[in-house]
Amino acid sequence: MTNFHFRLGTEVDEALRAGRPVVALESTIVSHGLPRPDNLHVARRIEATVREAGAVPATIGMVGGRLVVGLDDAELTRLATVDGVAKLSVRDLAVAAATGADGATTVAATSAVATAAGIGVFATGGLGGVHREAAQTFDESADLVTLARTPIAVVCAGVKSILDVGATLERLETLGVGVVGYRTRRFPGFYLTDAGFDLDWSVDSPEQVAAVLAARRQHGVQSGGLIVANPLPVDEQLDPALHDRTLAEGLALLERDGVTGKAVTPYLLAHFHSATEGASLAVNVRIILRNADLAARIAVAAARTAST
Repeated sequence: MTNFHFRLGTEVDEALRAGRPVVALESTIVSHGLPRPDNLHVARRIEATVREAGAVPATIGMVGGRLVVGLDDAELTRLATVDGVAKLSVRDLAVAAATGADGATTVAATSAVATAAGIGVFATGGLGGVHREAAQTFDESADLVTLARTPIAVVCAGVKSILDVGATLERLETLGVGVVGYRTRRFPGFYLTDAGFDLDWSVDSPEQVAAVLAARRQHGVQSGGLIVANPLPVDEQLDPALHDRTLAEGLALLERDGVTGKAVTPYLLAHFHSATEGASLAVNVRIILRNADLAARIAVAAARTAST
C-alpha cells in the first residue's frame, strides 16, 4: 500500500505504538452524509461509542491539505461546519493536498489511509457499490476496487439500498473481497434488514471475526478487504413500504435533474431525509452507532489475539 503523508492524532499514535485497539472512521458522513447541526453531534457520538467499547476512534479527514488520522475536536468541528469541504476518494487525495483543501474521506479513501497507518478495522454506515443502470453508465463506486487491494475489515450495514445490490455482490466476488454476515446469512440493505440476497458465510462474535483476520495474516496470501455485514434488527429498519416508495420517487427525480457520479448518493440520501420526514436519518444514525460498537469490539478482540 502506498505510504501517504499524514499526521497521526496524539491518542491514535500512542494507541498504535502500544498495540491497543483502534477503529478508523470516515469523515464523509460528517460533512456530506448528515445535515447540520446533527452531523457534528452524531460524529461525537460515534467516537464516544468506539471508546465505550474499549477502542480508540480515528476519524480520518484532510484539513488545510494535510491528511489527519485521528481528527481532534476542533478539526472535526471544522469539517462538520465549514462550506466547501471536498469529498475525497483515493484519486483525489494528492490534488487536494497540493491545493491545501479541506476534505472528507470516503469509504475508499478512509480504507486506504487507515491501512497505510496500520489500522485494521473500519466502521462505516453503508458501502458504495454498483449503481443502477451501470450497464449503460459504468457508474461504480471506487470503494469496491479499493477494497480489492486493501486488507481492512469494514463493518457496515451492507451496501446502500439505492444501489444495485445484486450486481455489487457479484463485483465483490470477482474482486476477491470477502463478505461475512454478522449473525445472519442474508445480506443487509442499509435502511433495510434484508436486501434479498444470501451469504455463504456468517460469524457470530467479534472474536470469530478476529480469528478470520488472524487466519488471513497466517496464510500470507495476498488478499483484499473483509466486509462484515451487520444488519439492523427488523424492528429498527425503515418501514419497507415507505422505503420502496421513497426510493422510486428519488430515482425519478435523479433522472429528471440529471444527477450523476459521486453526487448521486448525497442527492438520494437528502431526498430520503426529506421525504421520510427524518425517519431515514434516525435509521442512518442507528446504523453507524451499531457498526461503530461492533467494529470496536472486533478491534479489541483482534488486539487481544495479536498479543497472545
